[in-house]
Amino acid sequence: MIYKPPQPKLLRWIALFLIGTFLQFLFYIPTPVLSQNSNSCSNITTPLTSEEQTYARAAWQYFVKNYQPATGFTNSTGGYPSGTLWDMGNYLMALNAARWLNLTDQADFDSRLNKFLTTLSSLKLFEDALPNKVYNAATAQMVDYGNNPLERGLGWSALDVGRILAAFDVIRTCHPQYNDWLKGIIAKWQVARSLKDGQLFGATVLPDNKTLLVQEGRLGYEEYGARGYQLWGFSAPKAIALEPFKLVEINGVQIPVDSRDFQSTNANNYVVSESYILDGIEFGLQGELADFAARVLDVQKRRFDTTGQLTAVTEDNIDQAPYFLYNTVYANGTNWATITDTNQPYPQFRSLSTKAAFGWRYLFPDNAYAQKVFDAVKDLRSPDDSGYYAGIYEESKQPNKALTGNTNGLILEILYYKARGNHPLIASTSASVSTSKPSENTSLATPANQSNSTVTTPIATPANQPNSTVTTPIATSKPTEVAVAPIPPVDSPQPSSNLKRDRALTPVERRYAEAAWRYFQANYHAKSGLIDDRSDFKGATLWGLGDYLAALHAARSLDTITPKEFDQRTRHLLGALTKLPLFAGELPSRSYDTRSLQPVDYGGNPVPEGNGWSALDLGRMLAALYNLKSCHPEYTAAVDKIVLDWSYLRVVREGILSSATVTKEEDGRYLTRVNPEIRLGYEEYAARAFQLWGFNLDRSAVGGEYQTASVEGLKVPIQRHRTDTNSKVNQYTVSNPFVLYALEFGLDPKMRSLFEPIFQAQAERYRRTGTLTASATTLIDRKPYTVHSTITGQGESWVALGDDGQPVPKGRLVSTAVAFAYHALLPDNKYSQQLQEGTTDLYNPLVGFYEGFYETTGKTAVGFTSSTNSMILQSLLYNVTNRQPLIRPTTMNSLWWQTVSKGNSGRGLPNTATQQTKLTSDSSGSYWVSDSEKTHLVTGTK
Repeated sequence: MIYKPPQPKLLRWIALFLIGTFLQFLFYIPTPVLSQNSNSCSNITTPLTSEEQTYARAAWQYFVKNYQPATGFTNSTGGYPSGTLWDMGNYLMALNAARWLNLTDQADFDSRLNKFLTTLSSLKLFEDALPNKVYNAATAQMVDYGNNPLERGLGWSALDVGRILAAFDVIRTCHPQYNDWLKGIIAKWQVARSLKDGQLFGATVLPDNKTLLVQEGRLGYEEYGARGYQLWGFSAPKAIALEPFKLVEINGVQIPVDSRDFQSTNANNYVVSESYILDGIEFGLQGELADFAARVLDVQKRRFDTTGQLTAVTEDNIDQAPYFLYNTVYANGTNWATITDTNQPYPQFRSLSTKAAFGWRYLFPDNAYAQKVFDAVKDLRSPDDSGYYAGIYEESKQPNKALTGNTNGLILEILYYKARGNHPLIASTSASVSTSKPSENTSLATPANQSNSTVTTPIATPANQPNSTVTTPIATSKPTEVAVAPIPPVDSPQPSSNLKRDRALTPVERRYAEAAWRYFQANYHAKSGLIDDRSDFKGATLWGLGDYLAALHAARSLDTITPKEFDQRTRHLLGALTKLPLFAGELPSRSYDTRSLQPVDYGGNPVPEGNGWSALDLGRMLAALYNLKSCHPEYTAAVDKIVLDWSYLRVVREGILSSATVTKEEDGRYLTRVNPEIRLGYEEYAARAFQLWGFNLDRSAVGGEYQTASVEGLKVPIQRHRTDTNSKVNQYTVSNPFVLYALEFGLDPKMRSLFEPIFQAQAERYRRTGTLTASATTLIDRKPYTVHSTITGQGESWVALGDDGQPVPKGRLVSTAVAFAYHALLPDNKYSQQLQEGTTDLYNPLVGFYEGFYETTGKTAVGFTSSTNSMILQSLLYNVTNRQPLIRPTTMNSLWWQTVSKGNSGRGLPNTATQQTKLTSDSSGSYWVSDSEKTHLVTGTK
């Protein structure tokens, strides 16, 4: 496509019409829109002081004076009509901040953003793939860094792409009417070309006019850029990982430095302030990044303490040649280096950076040194009201009078962050849980963000009836949130779990644990104490709440959360369990609204009388409650009181687990039906959990005869052979229940004979086809919402099925949770190691691990669930406990067993106060086994 300068309005619209008619399926032509306020973005909890309002108005004036009305762009530096994609991202962040800080009104905001996006939509792209590295801000032509027009362009910057993707995410969240427009722009970009081997790649043009792809990013900016990609469903796991880095001692502080050096890569490994500041105000500093940021600030203070020179260094434009410098803590083997991008030193122009000082002041508001550097620059405004200067030269003590969109945009972003109560811009926006229906047609895997729409995503857990239809939601008012009181403080809360670790987490494992726990922070209902099963649905099943309780235990055992947080959350959850309405006064219903605690169906519609119960979900919760008693015995009395409120008369019958469903008859009556549970793997898991509490479930526990199917030359189990039921349930084999069983109960000989061919078949498929395989049930953000990537299902190998049993073309996923679990269980297996390498960095640092990625495309499958993140935490715990079963024996002297001993309870308690399973060990390891083995495992090929 040949770029043409702006034409008269009529000709432009004729041209757009003709192009649109011819290429209607390739291009998205936006319609100008008017924004609507988003409550979360307009929620100013800490209004700016009068001084801060002065700072904000001064910074906004830069963009007022450097606006280009023909394109909607702004100049990257004062009076110079040029700009990169990074500069455009700065402007979008500044524009959003200006709107919510009331520096501009809604009409001006919409006018500016509509013009900006109209021009951005029609930009000529480098090789028709991605935006050029730089454009003329006045004409939107591709140019070089001297602002000279270039027909082909210079290439693209992946880091700049990441910056604008982060800005797009803030815009679509705070102004959701622009969401489709932004998606259309990204759909025209070939973002995948900037991703390779899990890393970010820019493009540059060689002297022979060939295009060379070059890995971009070093520690700090590389992770920040990758997070921008991740917000839109593009995974760069190696880029988002902190490795490789080393620690270099500078002024007595160990500073993290990218270990890829300039000599071997021709790329600077500079350490600057801005990357950490951006991460902090947009994503929230957590884990190792928080530690790294604190070190980078501290070392600058140490330099001041030693030299008396106020220090706040980062990259900046300067007002004289060479015009742009990196003022660094460290670069290419030199402490406090000031260099160009070609590593030429200019120490005489080192400066105190205005934007860095602002950033440190508001990221660390209680830090005396951060306040000191801020005081030095807070009034460094141009006298003609053109914005903030870039900084102060250290040597001459004179202002660096460069005026830039980077400095002034970051100041506005920082002040907006402060006005929101130091709440990260993205941590509370797109990364938050959503209640809107996931898009069925969008090609971009992103969570929806409509804040007031009706819930329509089905809850999907192993306990769902596979043949049930997802009920269409009815329009209802927003449920009333109930406040649940935690149970009273327990006697002598323990500072740690009774479960002993044999080693500490590695730094990488700790990062994964913190990322997985983030799900339970982002999806926590502070009033009810419950956690959503999935981030796009305000609902929970007993299985999901069991996942949460297991995650709580793992997080505490791994020191991911404090004893205080563990106790508060645990008591709150136990308090909520006592308030859940029971179906027919017997057992918890299949699903609940996490705000109102009222029963709902799998479509989220209220069902005041409940919709039955799931024996499988009940088993998951019983396993988690048992382990809470074992490892945290101070909660024993509270746990026993909860489970003694339930009636087991109909869930345990003649040694078999049964579940209740409610069906509507033609005459309008609702009838309850109780049928045996026969879901392969899940039945065995739940039965073992019931056995912990003394229930006799010899006919549901692992054992007996299993039918198998030949998959990759292996006999893979497909269902238990039984004559005690004619239930018609979709039969499929997935990994989830088997790896969960192995983590919690260990692999007894009978379960091992099922587990091993299931794993080996997946390894063999990988060996044969090169396709990574971690077959599991996963939840995604679009129809069919639940995907069973089977080993075998409906008589076929490697088929993806929906809950309705229908195939899902190209729907197979590699499950993150299952990959973690297999690696924990089989750490020395080469295939499990391959799985881990492919999935370990599939997480959003704000909301946890994604469900996985698609086998056919490698694209991240957007979906965040309690099950996935709980299993990851449990896998990490399994790693550091000498690979012993996570569930440990508990005392038999408690209220539960005392009540069982009394007999005649009228609620179906066990006949004897004896566990029906025991923990034992042999040469293969430790495992739980039925106390009385009456059956022998037999397999027969179907």
